[in-house]
Amino acid sequence: MALSFFDQFMSPSFLGIPLMALALVLPWTFYPQAPSQWLTSRYMTLQGWFINRFTQQLLMPLNVGGHKWAMLLTSLMLFIFSLNMMGLLPYTFTPTTQLSLNMALAVPLWLATVLIGMRNQPTVALGHLLPEGTPGPLIPVLIIIETLSLFIRPLALGVRLTANLTAGHLLIQLIATAVFVLAPLMPTVAILTAIVLVLLTMLEVAVAMIQAYVFVLLLSLYLQENV
Repeated sequence: MALSFFDQFMSPSFLGIPLMALALVLPWTFYPQAPSQWLTSRYMTLQGWFINRFTQQLLMPLNVGGHKWAMLLTSLMLFIFSLNMMGLLPYTFTPTTQLSLNMALAVPLWLATVLIGMRNQPTVALGHLLPEGTPGPLIPVLIIIETLSLFIRPLALGVRLTANLTAGHLLIQLIATAVFVLAPLMPTVAILTAIVLVLLTMLEVAVAMIQAYVFVLLLSLYLQENV
C-alpha cells in the first residue's frame, strides 16, 4: 500500500510510449487565441484582463530592461499553473511533481539571469557576492557563502515546487483512502474525514496557483538583481 501511494508520480506510458509530452502540450489548449473580430467572448475578456494584471504586477519592480522578459515570464506562469491545476483532476498526471522537469525549467532561466548580469553590469553582479562594509577577515568566508547561495537558487526553485505539490497529492490520497476504509466501519467519522478532504482539495487549488506565481516571482527577483 505504501508503494502504491507513489505510483501517481510515475510518468505514465501507453504502449511503451511516455505520455509526458502529451501532458506538457495539453494545457495550451485551455487558452484559445484571440480572434480577429473586435468583439470577443467573456472568457477571452477575462483571460486578457488576468494576463494584463499579472504582467503589470510582475514587472512593476523591474526597470525597462527587464520588461523584455514579460512574455516569457507570463507564459511560464500560465504553463506551470495549468500543469498544477490539471494534476488535481481525477486520472491525470502532474508533470510538475517531477524534479527533472522543474530543474529543466529553473536552471536555464536562472543561468540566463546570471549571464545577463555578467554581460550588462559585471561589477554590480560580482558586488552581490560581497556585501558592502564587510570586515576584512570575513571577506573570504562571505564570498564562499554568497557563491553557494547563488548556485543553490535553481535547486531551491525546483525542489520547492516539487515538494509542495508532492506533499499535497500524497496527503489527499492518504485522506481519500481513509474515507473509503472508514465508510463501512464508522460512517460519521468518514463523513467528517470527507469534509476535511474537500477543504484540503480547495487548499491544494490555492497551492497550485501560489506555487506557479512564486516560481515566476523568484525568477523576476533574480532578474531584477541583474538588469
